[in-house]
Amino acid sequence: MNWDQVEGKWKQFKGDVKNQWGKLTDDDLDRVEGNRDKLEGMLQERYGKTKDEIRKEVDGFVDRL
Repeated sequence: MNWDQVEGKWKQFKGDVKNQWGKLTDDDLDRVEGNRDKLEGMLQERYGKTKDEIRKEVDGFVDRL
């Protein structure tokens, strides 16, 4: 699966995202609106990881879907 597919079905995947990254709230996920850059920025804020670490996590998440 690629990110375009995730973005197109964002409402369906919000639960999976929340299970993966429990520090994100429903409001956070609503603000992300399927935008990968917004998601990665929020994950950086919540988890204090580097952009590269977050990008690898998101890539792995998408690959597992």
